[in-house]
Formats: sequence, structure tokens, C-alpha cells
Amino acid sequence: MTTASPATTTQKGGARVRIQRFGAFLSGMVMPNIPAFIAWGLITALFIETGWIPVPQLGGFGEAADGTPYTGIVGPMITYLLPLLIAYTGGRMVYDVRGGVVGAAATMGVIAGSNAPMFLGALIVGPLAALIMKKLDRLWDGKIRAGFEMLVNNFSAGILAMLLALVAFFGLAPLLSAFSNALGGAVGWLTENRLLPLASIVIEPAKVLFLNNAINQGVLTPLGAAQSADTGKSILFLLEANPGPGLGLLLAFTVFGVGVSRATAPGAIIIQFLGGIHEIYFPYVLSKPILLLAVICGGATGVFTNVLFGSGLVSVASPGSIFAILAVTARDSYLGVILSVILSAAVSFIVAAVILRASRSRDLEAEAAGTNALADAAARMDDLKGKKSSVTAALRQEQGTNTATEVRIDNIVFACDAGMGSSAMGASVLRNKLKKAGVEGVTVVNKSIANLDGHEDLIITHKDLTDRARQKNDHATHVSVDNFMNSPKYDEVVGLVQSQKDA
Repeated sequence: MTTASPATTTQKGGARVRIQRFGAFLSGMVMPNIPAFIAWGLITALFIETGWIPVPQLGGFGEAADGTPYTGIVGPMITYLLPLLIAYTGGRMVYDVRGGVVGAAATMGVIAGSNAPMFLGALIVGPLAALIMKKLDRLWDGKIRAGFEMLVNNFSAGILAMLLALVAFFGLAPLLSAFSNALGGAVGWLTENRLLPLASIVIEPAKVLFLNNAINQGVLTPLGAAQSADTGKSILFLLEANPGPGLGLLLAFTVFGVGVSRATAPGAIIIQFLGGIHEIYFPYVLSKPILLLAVICGGATGVFTNVLFGSGLVSVASPGSIFAILAVTARDSYLGVILSVILSAAVSFIVAAVILRASRSRDLEAEAAGTNALADAAARMDDLKGKKSSVTAALRQEQGTNTATEVRIDNIVFACDAGMGSSAMGASVLRNKLKKAGVEGVTVVNKSIANLDGHEDLIITHKDLTDRARQKNDHATHVSVDNFMNSPKYDEVVGLVQSQKDA
């Protein structure tokens, strides 16, 4: 028997929702490959000519005794490996492994036809090639003679991949190269003229409105990677990831806030600044929209500081934790990066403090009247995001449901869109609870919903994603939660597993 709370989601239309979905798709292509970006960033920081431990064979500088230039692994990783990983992931999202293979093969055409890292081409060609393959397969579905299925499937995919690679090489590569060069030139002009801090006027509100994925994964990450390949670092990796503005805002609530907002702000600081989950501070902004001025001013201060010091990161920092940022900071950029975080937090704190102090009497009156502005803001945040937020659900009342199952539970999976972030935190929380309860022999992992393979015994998802998880595995026990970090359902799961182990 399978029980779960109902998962109903009301999707709102409009350009904002479409941009959010587009950003989520881009994020789904990039986020699973972040470990590869970090590996490339660490190799770059350590072994290039200006790195901490210069090694010509690895960094790709200098030449061998016979005069042959060293190729290294830094260049091939960013030119071939990272774009192909993104293309494969995007293709697989559209049409499983078959789409991933065709997407990666087709993307090789745009890579070979360009003289710069072709992340933009990978984001476009990978899923597009998979979609074309999917449409073609439908044309002859059920019409192939028995015994010829493998022959037709392999050759149709191979021929299509070849044709698309040629189209990408001769047609898309020149266009995308010109577009990338134009974007890079625009960013360079803004940087040279000290105008890049103005980007915070767009980026900080976009984060609160959940439009940041489209900006970050679609523009900043590809341009930043190309810039880092040329100069060894990029300021673009810091435009959205800097935790300083959020830190300053939450510190202001800790000191000058009232009621629930003041009580919860210190814990939110740990999640935001150390854990890198910036989403936790969005309801605090939405509770008082004028606080956007605080994070915009803080963000602009951080960008200006990095422009002034010429500092940057060697690779993308995800999540936006201070630890992740310091791990991929360029060797000559630690002073600028650290100052950018400190100064952006200070400016955000000052502006937010002035706003909170000015409205303190009204906030105290509202609290006395029983108004919970932060909970109301969390609800508005759900509307903006298009689904309930697992990070801020502790600010809302969660409805519990009983969990029961006749299936023996040995494999528990936390599933979400990307398979990381909040679901990873939830898996860690449940593992600790099982350990304290003395339960052994039960695996608890986190995955993306797309990677569910039908072998899961119990699947824990956000309540708005449960229906999607059921489509991937309808025989498992499904548990729906509002809050991955602190759900009462976890105690029910622990009790259920204990009772089965004791039976």
C-alpha cells in the first residue's frame, strides 16, 4: 500500500513562469556537471603557469625537450569535456541516453567549428538534437521488421548525429561564435568602464523572483568559463554567487527585526552563508519589498570591489557558499574576493538596518495584532516560484499524513529536480536520524527525479513533485513533505523502518 499527501500544483502563466521553466531546464543541464567544473577549476588554479603549483605537462604551457608544445589537460577539459557533458545531459533530459548520445555527437560539430569554449552551443545543440531524434523515431515506431530493430536504431541515430554535426559545424558555429564574442565584448566594455556593478540592478531582483537560473546558467556561466579560459579567472562567476548581500540582510533582521523574522534570521545565516542556499533569505525581502534596495546596493558594492581589484574565480562556485567561493578563487584574487563579500554584507546591512529601524514601530504593532509577515512572504514566494519552497517551508504550517507500506524498505531516495541542494540536505538529516535510532542496512541517497530507476523502496519528494516521481516508480512508497530540512515525516519513516527491522 502506498500513501502520500496530495501533490497538486497550480501553474501560473505569463512570461515570468516561462522564464523560470527555461531557467530550470538550463540549470538541469549545468548543475549535475558542476563537479566537473570544480575539478577543472581546481586543476586550473593549481597547475597553470600562474597557478599555485605550475606544472607544464598539466597546465599546457611550455614545451617538451623535442620542442613539442605541451597540450595539458586544462584546455581539453574546457574545450571538449565540459561542453560535451552539458550537451549529453541536456540530450538525456529530452530523450534519455539515446538523446544524450546524439546530442553530444552533434555538439562536437559546433565545438570543432569554433575557436572558443562552446558552452552556449552545447546548451542549444544538445537538447535540440535529442528532440529531433525523438521526433524521427516516432515516424517509424512499430514499422520496423522483426530482427532489424537494432540495425535501424543504431544507423538512424548515427546518420542523424553526423548530419547535425555538419550543420552545427558549418551553420551554427560561426553564428554562435559571433554572438558569444559580442556578449563577451559587451561585458568587457562594462568592466573597463566600471559599469558592471549596474548588473546588480537586474540580478538581485531576478534572484528573488527565481529568474536567476536563466541569467546565471544561460549567460554568466558560459561567458565566465570562456573568460576564465583566456585570463585564468572571471568576475562573472561572482555576480550572482556572492553571499555578502544576503548575509548583510539577515544580520540586519537579527539585530533590528521583530518576531519570527528576528528569531529565524540567525539560523538562516548559517544556511545561506555557509551552506550556500541563497533561497532562504528571499522571504525576508518579500516581507518588505523595499529591502531590494539593500541587496542591490550590497551586490553592486561587491561587484565594484572585484572590478577595482581585478579579482575573480577560476570556475563556477555552486552552491554560493563562502567555502565554495574561496575554494575556486584565483590565486591573485583572495584580497579582492574577501573584501567584496565583507563590503557587500556591510552595505546591505546598513541599508537594511535603516529601513527596518524606520518601520520598526509599525512592525511591532503588526506583530501584536498577530500578523506573521514572514509566513505571508513565504506564501508569496511559493507563487513566484510556481511551487512550494522546501528551504523556507519551516515558516509555514505543514500538514502531516500517515505513512504506511507493506513493502520492505531497504532503499530510501530523496528526489527533486536537480538531485542536489535541498534534497541532499534532507537525505543527510534522515541518515543522521536513522543512525541515532540504531538502524543499519538502509541506504539513503538523493537523486533527480529523472534518474529514478524503479528500484527504490521509499521515495521522499516535495509534495509538488510527488506525481512526477510516481510516474517514474509507481510501486514504491511515496512520502510527500513541505520541508526537506525538518519534516515530522522523517520520524514516521524512522519508526516504520525500525518496526520492519524488529519484525
